[in-house]
Amino acid sequence: MFKYSSQTRVLVAVDCIIFGFDGTDYNLLMVNRGFSPEKEKWSLMGGFLKANESLDESANRILYELTGLENVFMEQMHTFSKPNRDPIERVVGVVYMALIDIKKYQHQPHDDFQARWFRMDQIPKLIFDHQEMVEMAFNRLRSKAAFHPILFELLPEKFTLPKLQTLYEKLFATKIDKRNFTRKLLSSKIIQKIEEKDKTASKKGAFYYTLNPSTYKENFQRTLNLIPKSEIPSLIE
Repeated sequence: MFKYSSQTRVLVAVDCIIFGFDGTDYNLLMVNRGFSPEKEKWSLMGGFLKANESLDESANRILYELTGLENVFMEQMHTFSKPNRDPIERVVGVVYMALIDIKKYQHQPHDDFQARWFRMDQIPKLIFDHQEMVEMAFNRLRSKAAFHPILFELLPEKFTLPKLQTLYEKLFATKIDKRNFTRKLLSSKIIQKIEEKDKTASKKGAFYYTLNPSTYKENFQRTLNLIPKSEIPSLIE
């Protein structure tokens, strides 16, 4: 079989940054590394690209192995390629960002990774350049969420407007004008009210909403300014 001569082989790793929202805070799903180097330290979920799969296929396989979930929002984010980023040998890291409904995640019976959710403000020290990956991914999430309805991928099938507002306020670390936010959201027609209320916070309760599938898909790549720039303290570099 023909091969390129005089070329050094390089490993390709795929790392998945998996965000969830528990109704109050953003969380990151981490694993306890089971092998050296950096054994028993916290890491992103990842693995090496196999010879018979594409990068997207590898990322989907890794996500499924950890969460048991398929067909969730995931996109390739960045490639990390410093020659010394892995102390064992040359490894190029391709990073994917995934958004999942945290309530759908179930600890997998075959999970040997000791997976655990960490709040974003309580993430432990991570191996290699994984901290840099996480910071870049969270910034990317903020940047995209300012103009596209990407955060709905973190929500359960039905949700209330107060919970949705909390989702945005936590991401941008700011208070949002309720009336403007609700008006823009309802005028976009990407959500629809259902005749059911969440009464866990008050007797009056808050109506549940669900996504309008067709309108949501139409608006997913369009600019949808739910939050004025003046209410976003720092959009990402």
